[in-house]
Amino acid sequence: LDTFETRSSCAVLILDNDGERLYAKYYDGTYPSVKEQKAFEKNIFSKTHRTDSEIALLEGLTVVYKSNIDLFFYVIGSSHENELMLMAVLNCLFDSLSQMLRKNVERRALLENMEGLFLAVDEIAGFLLHKQVCLHVYLCWYDLFYKASFHPQVLQSAKEQIKWSLLR
Repeated sequence: LDTFETRSSCAVLILDNDGERLYAKYYDGTYPSVKEQKAFEKNIFSKTHRTDSEIALLEGLTVVYKSNIDLFFYVIGSSHENELMLMAVLNCLFDSLSQMLRKNVERRALLENMEGLFLAVDEIAGFLLHKQVCLHVYLCWYDLFYKASFHPQVLQSAKEQIKWSLLR
């Protein structure tokens, strides 16, 4: 994820309609203690629980969210993160839970199926990490060949090294 003032942030939160944590997964050290996390969650809930909006900027972070019956779902990223990508993650999580809970996405059903929630979040995070690694590898290779095509001496040097390694 991108950085904001040398910090990056990513989290998935599910709060009940009183703003109490049902699930929280922080993927960095922005809020290292439970006390700091709870304060952040309380702040998010107070800013979002009475609005119909789907996005907020809070403490330099992009927060996308949705509510359903007695649950509030949040996906948090840096202020430079693509809001559409964050919303896609949120929708994927919500849709996965909706299918798993047979469209009964409410507090009691979620608490009875927490292992499914853990699995869904881990699978989504794993998929995103895989895509990020693939993109990084692609960009590295593209950069290497792009630069090589504009610097003939780099390409010539590589050809010479290959030739000499084959002749040994």
